[in-house]
Amino acid sequence: MSVRRAVIAGASGFIGERLRSELSGQGYEIAIIGRSGPICWDDQDAIDCAVNGAELLINLAGKNVGCRYSSKARNEILNSRVQTTRILHDAVSNATTPPKLWLNASTATIYRHAMDHPNTESTRQLGVGFSVDVARNWEREFLRGELPSTRRVALRMAIVLGDGPATQKLVSLAKWAVGGPQIDGWWPSHTRYRGIGPDPTGPRRSGFYRTQGQQRFSWIHLDDVIGAIWHIQENPGISGPVNLSSPQPVTNTELMAGLRRVAGRRFGLPAYRWMLEPAMFVLRVEPEMLLKSRWVLPEVLLQSGYKFSWPDLYPALVDIAD
Repeated sequence: MSVRRAVIAGASGFIGERLRSELSGQGYEIAIIGRSGPICWDDQDAIDCAVNGAELLINLAGKNVGCRYSSKARNEILNSRVQTTRILHDAVSNATTPPKLWLNASTATIYRHAMDHPNTESTRQLGVGFSVDVARNWEREFLRGELPSTRRVALRMAIVLGDGPATQKLVSLAKWAVGGPQIDGWWPSHTRYRGIGPDPTGPRRSGFYRTQGQQRFSWIHLDDVIGAIWHIQENPGISGPVNLSSPQPVTNTELMAGLRRVAGRRFGLPAYRWMLEPAMFVLRVEPEMLLKSRWVLPEVLLQSGYKFSWPDLYPALVDIAD
């Protein structure tokens, strides 16, 4: 019996490490592509060889967005996603036996700031600005052209709760005096969120929304990221963009209340924009993570019968904290 082979690109993060462990447990031979190898991004021949004959290709590569959006960081965030996806696209195109399934990371941040109704795959209401443009260009490179032997799925992931940087920074906020809801408001405008790429979108300078802590927070437990991947693999009718998010998004106020309970804090002061900006500067992350209303529902997963292990926020937070 031939050994099944999976290729993981960008396996150094907490999602990639978990995937590697799970696939090894299922008997897959695993090839890793990354900046430091074993297969490096500048070795197209080795990448072609790894991809040819593989059953599964998963691309998680890209600079961590948990940083401040300097001009250098903005370009690295975009290029690290588009260029690596282009390299893999070439490898799949060149393969005599291409992978049956290619899963490429994307982000639920591609959708607009939504307070009136949730975004699903079928509504297709995309947003504007830097984070959205990164996702648009990323998916455009991934889904371009014809790859008739390879099913492609773009994983539009909400914020993943697990042993990762986003969760750690959220818990840090809850432990501080600013563990209440985050309330947007006026702040001197800047250009860090301006559009990027060949067709940038949105205004050049930042603005704000009067959400009063009611902005939505869409999330997903790491267990359900892995579960959704197996579900997609077992359901060949699924292709194109798929939202990886819990069916029970919460408001920012509910999020911070749950985090305070887990952190053992009885109360937390509301964090107005003028308070949040310095705190997020210290944490080296953008306030957009908490101030943008990300209201996303996993329409494709639910309609295809996926059952979430962690549909509700507080039990998921308790599990992660244990």
